[in-house]
Amino acid sequence: MSFIKHLKTAAVAVTLAASVLQFAHADGNEQFFPLQSYRVGPYAAGGTGFFGGFIDYLNLVNTRDGGVGGVKLTWEEGETQYEVERGVEVYERLKQRPGIATWNPLSVGIAYALIDRVTADKVPLLTINHGRTDTTDGRVFKYIFPLLLNPYSETSGIVNYIAGKEGGADKLKGKKIVVLYHGSPYGKETIPIYELLAKKYGFALQQIEVPHPGNEQQSQWLAIRRAKPDYVVLRGWGVMNPVALKTAQKTGFPVDHIVGNVWSNSEEDVIPAGDAAKGYVAITTVAAGAQYPVLQEITKTVYGAGKGNLQDPKRIGSVYHNLGVLNGILNVEAIRIAQAKFGKRTLTGDEVRWGLENLKIDEARAAALGAKGLFHSINVTWDNHEGDGRVAFQQWDGSKWNVVSDWIAPDWKLLRPIIEKSSLAYAKEKNVKVRKSIDD
Repeated sequence: MSFIKHLKTAAVAVTLAASVLQFAHADGNEQFFPLQSYRVGPYAAGGTGFFGGFIDYLNLVNTRDGGVGGVKLTWEEGETQYEVERGVEVYERLKQRPGIATWNPLSVGIAYALIDRVTADKVPLLTINHGRTDTTDGRVFKYIFPLLLNPYSETSGIVNYIAGKEGGADKLKGKKIVVLYHGSPYGKETIPIYELLAKKYGFALQQIEVPHPGNEQQSQWLAIRRAKPDYVVLRGWGVMNPVALKTAQKTGFPVDHIVGNVWSNSEEDVIPAGDAAKGYVAITTVAAGAQYPVLQEITKTVYGAGKGNLQDPKRIGSVYHNLGVLNGILNVEAIRIAQAKFGKRTLTGDEVRWGLENLKIDEARAAALGAKGLFHSINVTWDNHEGDGRVAFQQWDGSKWNVVSDWIAPDWKLLRPIIEKSSLAYAKEKNVKVRKSIDD
């Protein structure tokens, strides 16, 4: 199914929410997930894929295992259209439900608006692959978890990848890099870290904003053509990405010198661009493909029973769907870990937070979950709410993504002091106690 067709049918997808309300009300022996999803609007392809994968995994755990430790997983969706005001309204409406495990808005703007709220309510907020960078510091942000990747570690990974292509970090000196970013809090989050890395490595930097939603980029790409950069980093989202690739082709910029960020790495970003996307490279924390046992089990157990959440089962194994499945794995594993300490019952948000701060999935555990190779690993601690921050790079060959790098680690020696400086400033401003252990 094409990207345009996804958007045309997105309104129909909203009706799928009714099918999940069978699990809407958590009581007694149920763990509830309030979902601030978006299935309409310019970012519907991301929302339908991610939340579809998340719900598919929760459905798998319920159908196959009867829940977690005998506790049924329940959920309800509230449509946000990726808008902050709607996201806050959904939060205030659904926060009254008992047994809330976590919040997973998949929106930087909504996440920023919820930081103080979830902290007061003592329920974790997960911002997988995105969010406010300094929330990695669990000493200050006790209930916020930018799992797998934060914007600064992503930026470090991209620059390290470009350095590797050029033959080493010393070869970056004198190069020109343009960052084309989405005109939103998400898009602007990395402006300072690109400036810092440009100064450190000696490359010339130009950062160009594309106003939301990104349907028109002619002037931006004309500026890029005048600048004649060696690389363009595409920090896009939704419809901005295929428009960028097609406009780059029109202006003659080589696609294999465009490096997409983690929200510019899906099938929905490249398929609508056609031949203009062939050779395009993007960062990722999750591999594409439906060959992984957990995806095969979802196909058989969930879709075979008519409980699948995607309108088009062909999207199983796509980047957004796989990321949603992985998000489900991380949520469920945190609950499982917390149950081992607190008992096999409905947990409080604070108890799930403890589970997240002890979330460790190595290769052996990933294999046991049917997810070996789907992602690298994760090792969350009470003071590091992200994990390892390892990324890989994939290239579009015209029909599928192929991984073209090893798993690359960010420069934590550089990043951690920056993160701590920002988080401690936040703590001072908000009068937040800086934790000294997981028990604080």
